[in-house]
Amino acid sequence: MIEGAVLEMRGICKYFPGVRALEKVDFTLREGEIHALMGENGAGKSTLIKVLTGVYPMDGGEVMLSDHFVHIRSPQDAQNVGIATVYQEITLCPNLTVAENMYIGRTKGVLTDWRMMNSSAGRLLEELGIPVSPKEQLGNCSIAVQQMVAIARAVDMDCKVLILDEPTSSLDEQEVQKLFNLMRDLKKKGVGIIFVTHFLEQVYEVCDRITVLRDGKLVGEYVIEDLPRVQLVSKMLGKDFDDMADIKTEGDADRIDLSELPVYQANNLTGTTGIKPFDFEIHAGEVNGFTGLLGSGRSESVRAIFGADRVVGGTVKMHGKTVKIRKPLDAMKHGISYLPEDRKLDGIVGDLSVRDNIILALQVMKGFFRPFSRAQAERFADYYIKLLNIKTASQDTPIKSLSGGNQQKVILARWLLADPVYLILDEPTRGIDVGTKVEIQKLVLKLAAEGKSVTFISSEIDEMIRTCSRLIVMRDGKVVGELKGDDLNQNKIMATIAGGES
Repeated sequence: MIEGAVLEMRGICKYFPGVRALEKVDFTLREGEIHALMGENGAGKSTLIKVLTGVYPMDGGEVMLSDHFVHIRSPQDAQNVGIATVYQEITLCPNLTVAENMYIGRTKGVLTDWRMMNSSAGRLLEELGIPVSPKEQLGNCSIAVQQMVAIARAVDMDCKVLILDEPTSSLDEQEVQKLFNLMRDLKKKGVGIIFVTHFLEQVYEVCDRITVLRDGKLVGEYVIEDLPRVQLVSKMLGKDFDDMADIKTEGDADRIDLSELPVYQANNLTGTTGIKPFDFEIHAGEVNGFTGLLGSGRSESVRAIFGADRVVGGTVKMHGKTVKIRKPLDAMKHGISYLPEDRKLDGIVGDLSVRDNIILALQVMKGFFRPFSRAQAERFADYYIKLLNIKTASQDTPIKSLSGGNQQKVILARWLLADPVYLILDEPTRGIDVGTKVEIQKLVLKLAAEGKSVTFISSEIDEMIRTCSRLIVMRDGKVVGELKGDDLNQNKIMATIAGGES
């Protein structure tokens, strides 16, 4: 075993019918190390983690933990040998207290010494710097604190290997830093941490090493200082890639004809979700965006535009004519489409096929008593599967079986099929791989070049700058600035968010 290694996986193979998910993959985690596991959707990251945690049996290879060969056949086996996993979706019980969640499955029922349990939980929470009372109901805590409680539970069970699977996707910047501080404390205690994420900036902030997978194969293991970001992206994609800086074409803003009436124009638009009345307009061929910190009101603003949240004031014009948009169907009939922030909750219909998810919006507009023929539906689905390079076994595959990036492409196909004049994309690239991000960004700019209007929202400011020609900056539910041209840079955006009017 490699010196200092707490975990070694050698020659790991995993096959599914017709698919080689993992082919002789090696992975080494050292004691007191934060190790990023990187790769596009479908690269094999999740499969490798599921093999390690006993969710999937491996079809070849061996696993060593602290100089001993181990045979992990179930998640309980993994827990017993000191491997713990904290997933993006919290798997604890929100109706129980923090302490009860930390010790669930390890108590003695009615014979439990509740005072001792709360005391022990309190000591551990304090030691790890987790700001919550052991008696607090978990459901009342933020997502960040819930994740930290899950980590505390793993630490108390004396885990040697801690797997964090996309733990920061739902956290704001301050919560991410609290999580990173906890990770660094655990690193000092000798815990080996496997960090699975799509955020490149976070990898370079907190990790020591990176292992890259592509198409189920090992690309390589690298010390963080030896792998510049551009090279990491290149290795993930398997091709040369110049930091995505050249995606935006020159002259995008110059193409917009401001003398024409706006495609969409709102005055004093007011919703019921805490946003202040705001004015907004977008022209044909324009890509603009709402930016601001988490909770600033950017998503609530576009939901009001689409009628997804109740609108209680303001006027709306489409191509200069006053219209009423009080619900999503109104917006759809006026040529507005909306890809929501939470694709699992508001986007996909998990048990329906890829084909049925693609035709859903157009079928709603047509009416369910006038269904498309099977041939029509198959023709629509086939066109967009090819256009967007959606990776699916067939049109009949349930959408819940697809990777996150491909689910996102299916929802995008749904709205493109509706042929909107105005397309709203809220976090279209969240939680998906770099390659798919670039595909979506290029598609957005292509749609704008064809004359469609697009509002684009992303938590990543550099992505907004690459994609948009104008940004509306928000803070605390209020528009605090509008940036374009030379002002469209990260420093100006952050200063506007922090200081109010630009």
